[in-house]
Amino acid sequence: MSETARIGIVTVSDRASAGVYDDEGGPAIREYFKRVLVSPWQPVARVIPDDRGLIAGTLIELADREGCCLVVTTGGTGPAPRDVTPEATEDVVEKPMPGFGELMRQVSLAKVPTAILSRQTAGIRGRTLIVNLPGRPRAIAECLDAVMPAIPYCIDLIEGPYLETDPAVIAAFRPKK
Repeated sequence: MSETARIGIVTVSDRASAGVYDDEGGPAIREYFKRVLVSPWQPVARVIPDDRGLIAGTLIELADREGCCLVVTTGGTGPAPRDVTPEATEDVVEKPMPGFGELMRQVSLAKVPTAILSRQTAGIRGRTLIVNLPGRPRAIAECLDAVMPAIPYCIDLIEGPYLETDPAVIAAFRPKK
């Protein structure tokens, strides 16, 4: 039996963390992974305000102490003054992975011209891949559809657990041996 992957799901939102409205991004990510992953996995969810230090600390906790192989964030990637998720991510990663943000923006631009305002990024901290996603559930799914084929192989390369996708939903790419 394969190792159970721990996946961090971080909703970054002042209002959702204060209970002003329901978190929609975190549950959308959880449902996405339920639909796509066939290997065992366990969510480790957090809902936190837009605070750079708190976001960075949460990413460190999920990577270093909780042992998540993948941490996905939702929210805080726009140009508004409180949108600081990419900066917090850049504060804690050792290896930036700019291709993730580039691809997500490219896919989103085909749907909406304001996607150019999105600042998603990604990077590696130790044996954890951290990926910033937008806040809207439909945009989350579109962006994950774009990058998910590469995520399992990236996790392999950083010596994480084997993530297997349902090829009828999303085919993960792994080079032929």
